[in-house]
Amino acid sequence: MVKAIFLGYCGGLRTMQNKQILVRIDQIDNENKAAKYIGRKVTWKTQRGNIIIGKIVSPRGGNGVLKARMRKGLPGHAVGKELNII
Repeated sequence: MVKAIFLGYCGGLRTMQNKQILVRIDQIDNENKAAKYIGRKVTWKTQRGNIIIGKIVSPRGGNGVLKARMRKGLPGHAVGKELNII
């Protein structure tokens, strides 16, 4: 299990997609290393113990950030918190 940080949401200038999130993994600093994680599951555990599941779909940019699509949108207070990649 790999630890990751939830950076924020994907979106345009006037829109926000709360089901699509940006994730950074420690020690991943380029697009080639990040591409190895495509297809893996992402989980976040709420304070009540519920688990929200998603999937990594693509690298985002050349600096190792990944884009994940969650089944249910993550709340705003989860920004900056840890996610687990299985």
